[in-house]
Amino acid sequence: MTAASGTARPRDRKSAERRDQLAESALKTLGELGYARTSLRDIAANSDFSHGVVHYYFTDKTELITYCVRYYKAQCVTRYDEVIATSTTAAELAERFADKLCETLVDDGPMHRLWYDLRTQAMFEDVLRPDVLMIDATLEDMIWRVLTRYAELSDGELIVDSPTAYAMLDGVFERSLLRHLSGDDEALTVLRTSAIELLPHFLRD
Repeated sequence: MTAASGTARPRDRKSAERRDQLAESALKTLGELGYARTSLRDIAANSDFSHGVVHYYFTDKTELITYCVRYYKAQCVTRYDEVIATSTTAAELAERFADKLCETLVDDGPMHRLWYDLRTQAMFEDVLRPDVLMIDATLEDMIWRVLTRYAELSDGELIVDSPTAYAMLDGVFERSLLRHLSGDDEALTVLRTSAIELLPHFLRD
């Protein structure tokens, strides 16, 4: 190992740590303002970091935002793993999965709103598409793990493929998020009921 390679790794780790710190700081601003209305200066103004520091680690807003969403989603894609591992019946898994959906809708609403905003923007901005597609695939895998375990506990067979199942559940979640953000008191009840009632329809009768 050369001296250069021996010192590069600590610098790389420090840079990664700083980027993660910036991401955590930026997520709140991004969740409140959305993609189009947020600049690097906005993020710096609402953080402990100067605009120069933010710009040093991220060349532009797109790089920062996609990094932030990847950082957040990397932490949340294991959200249902405990539910999968510890549920002993299909009914229990369905109820706990639905409860977790409601919990994350409330606790992480701004982050979900940012995700849907970014996914829509990817329809128009080529630079966003690779990251959006990658994140979408990880979320699809997360949901498929839930459904696979649900089928096992039900002694049943799934009759939908992974993309279709993800699209259906994601549609239910996105609609409930919009209703929740609009002040609809029934949004969480509808989400929970819809999720529980939808899961059996993914199985062969």
